[in-house]
Amino acid sequence: MIHNVVALVYDGVSPFELGVVCEAWGIDRSDMGLPTFDFAVCAPRAGAVATNVGFGLQVGHDLARVREADLVVVPAVPRHADVPPAVIAALQEAYGRGARIMSVCSGAFALGEAGLLDGRECTTHWMYTDELAARFPAARVIPEVLYVDADAILTSAGTAAGVDASLYLWRQEFGSAAANQVARRMVVPPHRDGGQAQFIRTPVPEYDAQTLGPLLSWIPEHLDSPLDVETLAARSAMSPRTFARRFRAETGTTPHAWVTAQRVRRAEQLLEQTDRSVDRIAAEVGLAPAALRHHLAQARGLSPQQYRRRFSAVR
Repeated sequence: MIHNVVALVYDGVSPFELGVVCEAWGIDRSDMGLPTFDFAVCAPRAGAVATNVGFGLQVGHDLARVREADLVVVPAVPRHADVPPAVIAALQEAYGRGARIMSVCSGAFALGEAGLLDGRECTTHWMYTDELAARFPAARVIPEVLYVDADAILTSAGTAAGVDASLYLWRQEFGSAAANQVARRMVVPPHRDGGQAQFIRTPVPEYDAQTLGPLLSWIPEHLDSPLDVETLAARSAMSPRTFARRFRAETGTTPHAWVTAQRVRRAEQLLEQTDRSVDRIAAEVGLAPAALRHHLAQARGLSPQQYRRRFSAVR
């Protein structure tokens, strides 16, 4: 369980991505019944740290603070500057003792210099994925996805993806209800799948009769209904092929993957907030019990019973 979090910075850090980390992990939300963390920003030396936009930060902790952390987050840092050796050593030590390591945007390059991406799937901002792959050929770089969770190393893409990855960790550690509360406080969508595209190549117009906005709002309220491509295409007055193409253009993923993710998230909420049987919950979200077990295990590494024991609010 995550209790102690540090943001690890050095000269050239991006204040915006650092702000994302501070917002996700440094805010006291105990008034909402949420856990709070022992949070700190640390640097190779306590004192002044230059940002990449011309002003400085005053950092109160050196790298000794990293040794206490359950989660070490590296926000966007310079891709081409040398990573301080002490930072590399701190990241390696943290990983070696079992801490979670997370990067936002170009922070992945610091993880690469520490050897933490070798043999692992990872990502960074879509503009830098080719460079990341070239500099760290032992890493398995996945371009364009929002974030990748691989053996305690969580890498995320650009600014907003740092929010997504943080909410993913909140969900993994504290459950769906807690992650949704944090998302509401941050005024962001509660969940975007890690495999979703970082950007949509086709510009999306405002929701109107020509877009899928109304359908995307309708689906979560009808998860127990048939939601195959043919049914959804007919509801949208499109051919299945046109619908599938439009759906990917507007969401960055396939109809099946999007619907399945909605079903699993709703099942998580019902497992947390009700004492209904797993079979009943599966029926309510439009999945066979075996399919629910499969998809929940894929998404969370837990069976429905294990998920309920870990996150249930019903006692």
